Amino acid sequence: MTTSQREVSFWTPHLTVDRRADGTILLAQKDPLAEWPRCLSDRFAHWAETTPDQTWMAQKDGAGGWDRLSYAEGWAQIRSVGQWLSARGLTEDTPVLILSGNSTAHAVMALGAQHVGVPSAALAPAYALSGGDYLKLRDIAAQLSPGVIFADAAEDFAPAIRAVFGDDIPVVSLSGAVEGHETIAFDTLLATPPGPEEKHAAAAVTPDTVAKFLFTSGTTGSPKAVTQTHDMLCSNQQIIQQCFTFMVDTPPVVVDWAPWNHTASGNKVFNMVIYNGGTYYIDDGRPTPKAIGKTIETLRQVSPTWYFNVPLGYQMLLDAFETDHQLRETFFKRLQMLFYAGAGMGQHVWDRITHVANDMVPGGLLLTTGFGSTETGPFATINTTRQQTAGNIGLPAHGVTIKLVPQGDKLEARIKSPSITPGYWGNTELTAEAFDEEGFYCFGDAFKFADPDDPAKGLMFDGRLAENFKLSSGTWVAVGPLRAKLTDAMGGLASDCVIAGEGHTELGALLVPNHSALRKIAGDDSLDGEALLAHPAVQKATQDRLTAAAQTSGGSASRVMRAMYMAVPLDFDKGEVTDKGSINQRAVLRHRADLVDALWAEDPRIIKVHP
Repeated sequence: MTTSQREVSFWTPHLTVDRRADGTILLAQKDPLAEWPRCLSDRFAHWAETTPDQTWMAQKDGAGGWDRLSYAEGWAQIRSVGQWLSARGLTEDTPVLILSGNSTAHAVMALGAQHVGVPSAALAPAYALSGGDYLKLRDIAAQLSPGVIFADAAEDFAPAIRAVFGDDIPVVSLSGAVEGHETIAFDTLLATPPGPEEKHAAAAVTPDTVAKFLFTSGTTGSPKAVTQTHDMLCSNQQIIQQCFTFMVDTPPVVVDWAPWNHTASGNKVFNMVIYNGGTYYIDDGRPTPKAIGKTIETLRQVSPTWYFNVPLGYQMLLDAFETDHQLRETFFKRLQMLFYAGAGMGQHVWDRITHVANDMVPGGLLLTTGFGSTETGPFATINTTRQQTAGNIGLPAHGVTIKLVPQGDKLEARIKSPSITPGYWGNTELTAEAFDEEGFYCFGDAFKFADPDDPAKGLMFDGRLAENFKLSSGTWVAVGPLRAKLTDAMGGLASDCVIAGEGHTELGALLVPNHSALRKIAGDDSLDGEALLAHPAVQKATQDRLTAAAQTSGGSASRVMRAMYMAVPLDFDKGEVTDKGSINQRAVLRHRADLVDALWAEDPRIIKVHP
């Protein structure tokens, strides 16, 4: 059975290309960016008036159903929270610190603060739940001076709050209390009638008012507080709407697990729903072997129109699509496009998604990605042309200028747009270092043209400049593209990899094992740990794939000759991986130096290319 043919409208890019004498290239859209509102509250208020009964957000109710919050109900709660915060005297300098996973209460708390000019800062819950010395949480506390902490379950976060924050900071919670801190029930905020304080504070919000802070992963040092203004958030949503033009007539319905402390979901997806009057279903699963079942359960119930996931999440869903017909039918019933980010997608995953989409939807669906960062809103480039292979990040969107600056044989990417951060909170030196002499934000990444003879064919990510290194021969290694290529060559046996070899004559890799795929190879579902990774069938299959990849590679800088699976999972607290699943190459190499050394030793765990 297939769904009916559907028409989905996207932008029509009109690229301008300006080539300077020094080799610098400027890319932009000829068509202008339309006006955008002063603040996101204006959009929420619009939908509360025009579609008051439309579900804005829904989360699981614990009994197999959904707790829904309409735009009218959400707007009333946002105003009540705003009144309570304003009456407490909170300002831009005393933000709301949020220790919570995704929930409607989290959303209302953040938007209530934003509505009255009080920034919020949602943190990865793991910062406060990991125990130990709470080093990253202490780094954040040194950068911000919260006026209140929101912790959905105070009992869970109490040890961290007591250890890191002064007892003068009150805690708002759905349940429990923090000993030594004033603890206020969230229902108290919701019961607060809007008053003159809320009205005055909301009217005083300007486009330059700070809406929120988002912290980068901090894998190379302390997490950085990236300032997000109201102008950033709203202009970025107008940029998105002019690319995904179908959302004007078809408000998006999303099913999303990605954490709101990251820009991809916390800014782009979260705000995209509000800006276009859509509905956000909170997925309580995630792309891990233990939690993917919850995502599958949710997608059996709800048919999204727009879907985002990381490549590993798509891979896990594809495994379920093969046997779960109800899931497949519900998922594709009204889907208009598929978006991936967070890591490079292997071609084998791309091909499988495309095949299933073609089977389910006549004419198929757009599967795509773009490029951006916490500092850019995040939406900056997008590809809306059907591709045969993964990796094309498209063209700069309306209002965005991409500057490509020659750096050796690479093109360093820089950017200007209305949705660029004004800087890092309280750190003028770091802010100054992030921008060039013309005011372009420097990604620290390299781009290249998909077709050197036709810039309109789009851009490709060409690696993080700081991750690249030299072999002992002096040859540079472009780590980003090589990681994607090797992961793809592993054919699903490894979900990601880290490239090593600086100062050596050849390259090696540390592989992140896909345990379920390896168990199939071993023919034993009970195997785990070192026993699974050392199984002869696993070693042989991995060696075969590694050899095949090496045989199709060019020179030493693109040919991985040895590899080893990492038996110990990547460590969030050490900054090796984010809670979205993105791996930091440098952090893994730094914290697993013993494994890197073992790659060039006579270690039985090493898998080498066939002679």
